[in-house]
Amino acid sequence: MSHQTSTAAPALSPKFCFNERALREFLRLSRSTIDDSITQNLNALYTPARDGFDPSSTAARQIDPTAERTIDPPACEGFKNKVLFPSWQARSDVLSYCAGVATSPDPEDPDLLLREIESAKDRERVVDERLDPYSARFFPREPRTESLAYLVRYQRSVEDIIRARTWGLVTERCESSSESWEEALNKWRETKQRPVRDL
Repeated sequence: MSHQTSTAAPALSPKFCFNERALREFLRLSRSTIDDSITQNLNALYTPARDGFDPSSTAARQIDPTAERTIDPPACEGFKNKVLFPSWQARSDVLSYCAGVATSPDPEDPDLLLREIESAKDRERVVDERLDPYSARFFPREPRTESLAYLVRYQRSVEDIIRARTWGLVTERCESSSESWEEALNKWRETKQRPVRDL
C-alpha cells in the first residue's frame, strides 16, 4: 500500500517569504499532493481483500466500489498522523513564519529608497486642482511587507476552506469522531508536543 507523503517544509527565511512565487508554489504543491487528491489517498488505504470476494459484485458495474466503504481505523489513524497532519502543520508553520516576517521591520526592502523619494516628491508637489482635477492623486508604492501580509491572510482563508473539505471526506470515510479539523490537529500537536499555532 503506498500513499502520498507530506510535502517537506522549505527552509524558512525572510527571502523565501518575500519570494511570493516560491511561497505560493510550496502551498500549491503541498495541497495538490495531499488535499486535492484526498479521495485517491483514502482509496489507497482501503484493503478490499479484507472483506473477501463477493461473486455478486461482478453482476453490476460499480463506478467506485470503495466510495461507500469505511477504511480500517488503524490505516486511517496512520494516514492522519503521518501524512495529513504533518502536511497541514508544515503549511501552518510556513504561514505563521511569513506572517511574522510581514509584521517585522524590513530594512532590506529594495523599494524603500524609491518610496522615500516618491514621498518626498509628493510633499513638494504644488497641486492646482482647477487646472487638473486628477493631479492630487498619488498612489504610493506598497511596501513588500504589506503585500506579503495580504498574501498570508488570503492563503490562511484558502487553507481553512481546503482543510474543512478534506476533513469532511476523512471523517466520512474513516468513521472518525465528530470533532472539527482544528480540534483533531490540536490533539495531534499535543502528542507531538508542538506549540499550538493559529493557522
